[in-house]
Amino acid sequence: MIVNATPENQSQLPNEDDLQPEYEFDYSKSRPNRFAAKIAPGSRVITLDPDVAEVFTTPESVNTVLRALIKTMPQATH
Repeated sequence: MIVNATPENQSQLPNEDDLQPEYEFDYSKSRPNRFAAKIAPGSRVITLDPDVAEVFTTPESVNTVLRALIKTMPQATH
C-alpha cells in the first residue's frame, strides 16, 4: 500500500519507533547455510559491482589481477 505523506493521512504512515526491543525467532525452522561448505577457511566473500563482474567472471581472474597488484605495492614494514 502506498500512502502519500499529506497532513490528512499522516497518521496512516508507519511509525519509525515500531521496532521492538526484542524479537522471538523460531530457530527450529532455520536451516544451515548450504553455501558455507564451499567457502575455504580463511577466505573472504566479496561482492563485485556489476560493471566489474562483467570483466572478472571467475574467481581465478580476480585473484590473478589482485596478486599482480599486490606485487606492485610497497612492502609494509612491521
